[in-house]
Amino acid sequence: MSDNCAETFAELATALGFSCQEAGGLVEVRNPFALENWTLPVLELTIVLGAVLALAYAIRRWRRHGDPTNLVVWFGATAYLFIIEPPLYFPAAFGIDEHVDTMFAHNLFTVEFLWGRLPLYIVAIYPFMATLAFEIVRMLGGFRRYGVLVGAACVGFVHHAFYEIFDQLGPQLRWWEWSVDNPLNQPMFDSVPLPSVVVFAALWPMSLALCAQWFVGRHVDEGRVFTGPELIWRTVVIGLLGSIGTAVLPMPATVFGAGSTVVRGTLYAAELVVVSIVAAVALTRQWRRMRQGSSDIPPYSNDFVRVYGVVYLAVMALLWATALPDFFAATDGVTSNGDPIGNLWYTVACFAIAIACLAATFTVPRAAADTPRDEVAKEPNLS
Repeated sequence: MSDNCAETFAELATALGFSCQEAGGLVEVRNPFALENWTLPVLELTIVLGAVLALAYAIRRWRRHGDPTNLVVWFGATAYLFIIEPPLYFPAAFGIDEHVDTMFAHNLFTVEFLWGRLPLYIVAIYPFMATLAFEIVRMLGGFRRYGVLVGAACVGFVHHAFYEIFDQLGPQLRWWEWSVDNPLNQPMFDSVPLPSVVVFAALWPMSLALCAQWFVGRHVDEGRVFTGPELIWRTVVIGLLGSIGTAVLPMPATVFGAGSTVVRGTLYAAELVVVSIVAAVALTRQWRRMRQGSSDIPPYSNDFVRVYGVVYLAVMALLWATALPDFFAATDGVTSNGDPIGNLWYTVACFAIAIACLAATFTVPRAAADTPRDEVAKEPNLS
């Protein structure tokens, strides 16, 4: 696979401590105790286990309730991954190397795909994070109260908070390395490209949620039952349109900021601010309605998200705590090991938002999530 070992990727791989030429094959398994540092297998286990449990819950929800929304979110996010990521790993193979150079390189984890480009945990993080954010908004009644578009913005907002806790820490712990000279990664927000902070943390989950709710979720809320073939084509469409939406939503920044890094960065930030304000206001108002008992929206529960959301935040807090000594000892934004540091204050804000959103789900009326669909009609109204 040396033909696909592009110069930029080779440089990033070397900075991470491995050789591009020796980076395995289509699938490779490594000793988890022999990775770059102990945080890699901890992160990997947390994310992969979360994705597996999210899938198990989605299957159970569909079988017991006839509700496939979680399934299409899970598989729609996975479809999105396989549409978006491979061209970024092998731009030459897709004929786009004259326009897109390698933007980043992942470090080597226990399970790797595509010659060291794609760790298993990256495959898992798309459906896992999407499920967390989508279900938190769903439990708070965001879609039913405000509709598909505002509900999707709420998903982007929640996802952004959970994701940036991880995103701001990764470069320091050598989970990946960004190509800081790549124009597509400009402007940088400390160790993270601002386009990643906005597009991949907020706008892509917003796009996915909009499509998933439009094609499946809103119909399920109205009592429609889908067949297997209907779900398959809708999931494929969700993945495709979600990918297109990721290009459409940040278009103000990509079009009007094409000639200026400052303008592009300002427009990216402005989009994030707009999404955040809309979502924060909508979620807060709806949470208050549900707490006061003035909401007529039937309660919806997902105890997996409640519990594993706490697990995820606890693990990330631990990883951040162990990274703080090197963080505070860094000079000019770089640790003594030569690793760039993220923005601590932004991370603290994201922790606060993620904790608040997750805590809100514990304070609203609950539904009996495991009640079989043929017994739902017998349940008392808990709202």
